[in-house]
Amino acid sequence: MKLLTVNRGRPRAVEYTNSPSGTTGIFKEPADGPVGVADPGPPGRGGSGVAGDAVCDLRHHGGSDQAVYAFAREDLDSWERELGRSLPNGAFGENLTTSGLDITGARIGERWRIGPDLVLETTSGRIPCRTFQSRLGEEGWVKRFTRRAVTGAYLRVIVPGEIRAGDPIEIVHRPDHEVTVAMAFRAVTLERELLPEVLAAGDALHSEALRLAREYVASLNDSARHRPTRSSVP
Repeated sequence: MKLLTVNRGRPRAVEYTNSPSGTTGIFKEPADGPVGVADPGPPGRGGSGVAGDAVCDLRHHGGSDQAVYAFAREDLDSWERELGRSLPNGAFGENLTTSGLDITGARIGERWRIGPDLVLETTSGRIPCRTFQSRLGEEGWVKRFTRRAVTGAYLRVIVPGEIRAGDPIEIVHRPDHEVTVAMAFRAVTLERELLPEVLAAGDALHSEALRLAREYVASLNDSARHRPTRSSVP
């Protein structure tokens, strides 16, 4: 398992973004040489964890739970075949393009060491947005990407470090639950009935997914408490 490229984007003005600045950092290009990666700070204030990478809409992107976005080259290749077009590394706006690593099948809270020092932890899948769809120019892309549920993974930084293309990737921790990146993604999108199950991942979950799961379970419990029992029905 290895890192093929580290990809970074500069702010670019486009007509299709909802960013207050009218710019997006989704256009990523592979970096030359080493790149520092560190915790960017809390959501709403912290941007990308990758040095030199722009996050232009802090309302929805960036922050500790989304410090780094990784996508597998194998999954890009699959989309290339389906779409009939070239998808170079960074085409999906990912910071890390990997080889030999099952990203969407990784468990929430799984930790990877990349290079000598950097340790990252999976938190969630990537929710597609209008900017992503417009960047690719594919009609109905948001729904298509969501149905496929091959999302890549957002990661938080556990130990900061420098990385570069060609660095080895090692799985250094795999939790004993069965909540994968794909399952957590399906739970917050098309299969809300999975939300109680993803709570097994605990605080390793992206904070927003954790909030949704807890609220969903609370609503189920509340409904159960107010459901009439057989003896109370006239």
